Amino acid sequence: MSLRDTLLARIRAEGPLPLARVMALANAHYYARAEPFGAAGDFVTAPEVSQMFGELIGAWCADLWLRAGRPEVALVELGPGRGTLARDMLRGMAVAGLAPPVHFVETSPRLRALQARAVPGASFHDDPATLPADAALLVVANEFLDALPLTQFERTALGWALRTVAVEQDELAFRADEPVRLAMIPEALRDAPEGAVFERNFAAEQLAAALARRLAAQGGAALLVDYGHVGPALGDTLQALRGGRPAAPLEALGEGDLSAHVDFAAVAAAARAAGAVVAGPVAQGDFLLALGLGARAEALKAGRPAEVRARIAAEAARLAGAGAMGRLFKAQALLAPGWPAPAGFPSVAP
Repeated sequence: MSLRDTLLARIRAEGPLPLARVMALANAHYYARAEPFGAAGDFVTAPEVSQMFGELIGAWCADLWLRAGRPEVALVELGPGRGTLARDMLRGMAVAGLAPPVHFVETSPRLRALQARAVPGASFHDDPATLPADAALLVVANEFLDALPLTQFERTALGWALRTVAVEQDELAFRADEPVRLAMIPEALRDAPEGAVFERNFAAEQLAAALARRLAAQGGAALLVDYGHVGPALGDTLQALRGGRPAAPLEALGEGDLSAHVDFAAVAAAARAAGAVVAGPVAQGDFLLALGLGARAEALKAGRPAEVRARIAAEAARLAGAGAMGRLFKAQALLAPGWPAPAGFPSVAP
């Protein structure tokens, strides 16, 4: 039975399901069976674009580690894809003499097998709760928060309501008829016109708070890189990719990647409340250029044939260009109190 048929049967028996629950089931199914990454998959992430991305983030981690006094650390990646980013980060860290144990938070057995080949000796965790507690943590999450289960609220004629997934004429459909307390909606958005949508990713906020508590207790830093905005804001950003092309979210359940824009302001607020220091967000392009993307690209081009130099230049442009990933994607850092200010961020908020 397909996931769609399973959901149809469940909703008929139990009633409409919250969007967050449907999204969690759909993405768990998708990542357990599909090959989403790379040219043959549904999307290409920054580590798959170029080795430069991972190498620079590895150098970012190593720089923090050096300026923090070379403490005992563990490298953690949330949602490590095929292991490409961690492999490249370790290469960037090695230049500074940093070779930490690697811990992956990953639930897909299929992806775990790929990650184990890319980074032999890595340890695996179903969630961050089992990460080591006896060392500072250097945590990296690239395009992880956007796939966490999303809650949506819709302004109806009767007020704000929770968006759920129901069955209408034997098809899955969005519904908004479960009233919510006005306190769930930011005051500035409460008078939005009928049909307006407000999103909140409670899972992302809870994760940020959990990481912040770990960092405050153990030391370290977390780097979050994703596409998103600084809210609160109105808008339905839920999207699906299937076969490398946009698809209707409810038509792609379990067969495509579901994601939504990250509200970095909400993530920052949750992390600060839990004891972390927050830097950013800054545009990915600005972040990578500040870390030395241009110099790294030139070093890789040296002595290479013209076609290789052109490819490397195109990769750098894709990572940092305003018309590519450079503006839509943003970087945000969470830091243990007392840790040095991270490279690539012009300011750090207490």
